[in-house]
Amino acid sequence: MSGEALLKAVRAGHTVEAAGLLDGMTDGERRSCLPDLKELRKELRAAPWNAASRVAHPALHAAGAACHTGAAGAATWIAAADMRWSQASPGVLLHVLGDRETDWLADLTHRLAARPDTSRIPFALLSGLVGLSGCEVPTTDAYVQGWFEHIGASWHSGGTVAQRLRQEPHLPRMIAALFESLDVTGRIAWLFGDGPGSWYNALAELAEEGTLDRKVLVDACVARLLRGGAPADQRLFLRLLSCLAPTRDEERERSADWTALACEAVAPVAWHAQSVLGSLALDGELTPRQLAEMSSGVLFRTEKKLVRAQLILLGKVLKRDPSTADVLLPAVAQAFGHEDTEVQERALKLVERHVSALDDSGDTRDRLGGCAAELSPGLRIRARRSLGIEALDSDSAAHEEVLPLVPERARLAAPPDSAAELAEEVSALLASDGGVAAFERTLDGLVRHAHRDRAALVEALGPVVARCWWKDLDPRHSTTSVRFREAPHGLEVVLAALFEQVSMDTLHAAVQQGTTNGNCRHSALSRAVDARLWEVAYRLRAEPMPFLLATPTWATGSLEPDELVARLTEYRRLDARPGAADFAQALLRVRRDDRATAEPAAARARALGSPEGYRLAQWLTADAPALPASRRRTAGVRILLELGELEEIQGSFPPEFRQLGRPFTVFKDRQYCRHWAVAERQHWQAVVPGRRELVAARLLRDISMVAVDDSRADAAILPLLAEADGTAGEALHLCLAYGLGARHPEDRLAAVDALLILAARGQLDAGLLGADVGELVRRGAVKPSRLAESIRTAAATGAYATVWSVLRDLLPALLADLAADGASGSPVRGLGELLTVAADCAERSGARGDLTHLAGAAGRRGSSKVAVQARRLRTALTQEAAA
Repeated sequence: MSGEALLKAVRAGHTVEAAGLLDGMTDGERRSCLPDLKELRKELRAAPWNAASRVAHPALHAAGAACHTGAAGAATWIAAADMRWSQASPGVLLHVLGDRETDWLADLTHRLAARPDTSRIPFALLSGLVGLSGCEVPTTDAYVQGWFEHIGASWHSGGTVAQRLRQEPHLPRMIAALFESLDVTGRIAWLFGDGPGSWYNALAELAEEGTLDRKVLVDACVARLLRGGAPADQRLFLRLLSCLAPTRDEERERSADWTALACEAVAPVAWHAQSVLGSLALDGELTPRQLAEMSSGVLFRTEKKLVRAQLILLGKVLKRDPSTADVLLPAVAQAFGHEDTEVQERALKLVERHVSALDDSGDTRDRLGGCAAELSPGLRIRARRSLGIEALDSDSAAHEEVLPLVPERARLAAPPDSAAELAEEVSALLASDGGVAAFERTLDGLVRHAHRDRAALVEALGPVVARCWWKDLDPRHSTTSVRFREAPHGLEVVLAALFEQVSMDTLHAAVQQGTTNGNCRHSALSRAVDARLWEVAYRLRAEPMPFLLATPTWATGSLEPDELVARLTEYRRLDARPGAADFAQALLRVRRDDRATAEPAAARARALGSPEGYRLAQWLTADAPALPASRRRTAGVRILLELGELEEIQGSFPPEFRQLGRPFTVFKDRQYCRHWAVAERQHWQAVVPGRRELVAARLLRDISMVAVDDSRADAAILPLLAEADGTAGEALHLCLAYGLGARHPEDRLAAVDALLILAARGQLDAGLLGADVGELVRRGAVKPSRLAESIRTAAATGAYATVWSVLRDLLPALLADLAADGASGSPVRGLGELLTVAADCAERSGARGDLTHLAGAAGRRGSSKVAVQARRLRTALTQEAAA
């Protein structure tokens, strides 16, 4: 009867009544209630999450914990996720568990404390169980975090943090656990705060009065900083260490630790360690060898502030005690290999200033000479003169330009022979677009297999399309028709047609009238792609084609004339009717630039006697494809490009292709554009292979957004445009100019890749690109600081001559503005970085000559980055005269 009463009380949510019933039960009676409680739990899991179902959870939570006679089962029940949001209070749980043996409670305590903090075990329950069992305090992440949050939340009870901590019986163990934890510190860092009542000051106060062992705290802080970790953790322990205020003796005895931190720790910690060691060194409490050891690590850090401070420290020590030169100057020379040439020059000046203090043995000079080989070419010449190192020769090796290998054209593989293999490729394309080659061979494979054995193809594709959105919809339903009328969604319209999930009315209307995707700047390219997909889908249902004519020969999208003639011949033999859109696309793809190949193919095409054969012959014997006239236009800070008419892509082409040859105006379209997917754009180059300017001009506004509007991923198409065939003209170079000034690193890297590919192919017009970038910077479309990052990345690959050829035409425009502002003018942000890269490129590539307005920048007073690097660049360009 007691079991029935307990279950009734739990269902009603009467927690107090249930607790009273549990008090009078034996262990056996409690175990007998457990199956009913588990059944109730299953019932509540399936019930709607509302007030009626939640009312029983607290009582069920307490009753289940009490009825488990094993600590493991009780811990699992208490921490259950399904009762986490409506559980019994810690007081109730402690009441129903309070009659257990202390060993059992200790086991339960440590099991609950070992749970991740996401289990949300209340700290009041854990601390209460520790009190009931008398066990050792757990130091798990969950318990430590709960303890700190408990102390921080006790402000309402009065007293400062220090006063509350003094009342904690397990204070030393909890503080020690803080330093040992790997995960807790970041989650409780917000508790430490600032001000006189903060945790930092409280712990320092307790250490000062002896409540906590001060030496243990200092050692723990240093050890935790040496361990490393998240920046938030490091800032916490650094701040605590600063509040503990180590004495000079404590700092001196930890000099090895400070050295390790200065060399390896995150910047704020390294800065603190460097300041401690610097103070010791200036007071004569750090030996020259210790300072040299520290410097060897610090001078290789990327943080310029740390490196400059270290060089200043070394200079002070050398000035105070010149006898340390033999030990410290080789350490200074370690900075000769730093990536920043300003750091190299500072280090060289320091060596030049103190080289006379070296002994006469020559060993140290030889070491300096070995390090000086790491200097930039201009500084190597200076080091050879100032240090008297004759073996150091900056001109010993001519510059060898490093450019990527020219991408080789890849021939498309034949479509899969079996329907099962084709289904695998379709699945891969649906998961992620695989590029032009994979798309075209798969599309051709679908056409071939549908013509050969449609039933087998449908069976193989069944599992692949099972989760497509259109698979189980009624094809007569308006939603399906509307979504497909807006766009064919790549291969999906072809697959849906195979499974008869698109009505013939929809397919026929799309073939006859085209798509309804508006008249945006991309529509000429997208309509050509869509028209072919619609035609393939329609013909699969109405009149299957044996294969596609327009499948390219090469991954770039181009089609060999002989191959197209062979396909038309086979169509003639099979008495098959070519698709209008497919044949139009084949004409645009067929290569006409090689007359030796085109003219014989034209003769064979004419001999076929078919309309398509005559049309192909006429097309192959016409003039080579030309680019339309172009005109630059400005829109705000942007520079855009308009294209004139291409008459050859007009009357004889289907309506969906004619727009490719019509004038392109940047101010005409104001309609909604759906072509936001970056993956879709990679197929557009294959519409007009050999004429990438037509594509680049239509993508120019999109790519400009990466620099002007800080968009992301729009420049990802640039490497593909660089690898494509055709003239690299104004449109492509403007696209590249915007990409080099992109907001996001991945877009800048794409632009750098495109620049290097064009250079490797001999298609980069460095003068045009430099002039375009300079104009965009002056208009405010491209930020020089971003441009400097891109240019530096390109130069770092070894393409110093290529980058210099761009900067040679870019810098005069920016230097002209500086000259116009006069000596008091403020240079544009990033000009100093651009001049740094230019000087490095000029030194390494051996560039010589004059640069307009450079003399004015080099003649500016002071040691600003612009003035220093302008002087360095002038020296590099006039090196022969100086020699």
